[in-house]
Parts: sequence; structure tokens; C-alpha cells
Amino acid sequence: MTSATVTSKGQITIPASVRQALQVESGDRVEFVEIQPGRFEVIAATRSVTELKGLFGKPSRSVSIADMNRAIAARGASAK
Repeated sequence: MTSATVTSKGQITIPASVRQALQVESGDRVEFVEIQPGRFEVIAATRSVTELKGLFGKPSRSVSIADMNRAIAARGASAK
């Protein structure tokens, strides 16, 4: 098991073997996701948003900007 020590400033150094496995380098971001109370997963946030293209498939119908604006206005009016 690989471990790290938390400094007085709340910082840790990710061990080299973990950085290699996550494919993260200096300046990359990681996210901490709580999967259950007291248990977290560390996820490399290094993927470009363009890699998500096509992940959800095509929408069943297209929505115009005007339709979006009307929906937003209607929702805002009903929230008052």
C-alpha cells in the first residue's frame, strides 16, 4: 500500500508510482470524490472537455436558443 503524509499546511506529495498510474504531471488537477462517508477516490482531471463529445449520443430533438430562454424565463417566473 502506498501512503503519503499530510504537512502542517494540509498538503501531500502524491507518490511517483501513483502519479504514473493516474498519468498526472506537475500542474495537472485531481479531484477527490467521496464514494461513502470517510472514503474518497482520487480522479485525474486531465481529460479535455472535447474528449466528452459524443458520450451521451445525439439529442432526440434540437432546442433553439429562443426556446431555452423561454424555458428559463418561465422557470424563473414560477420560482417567485
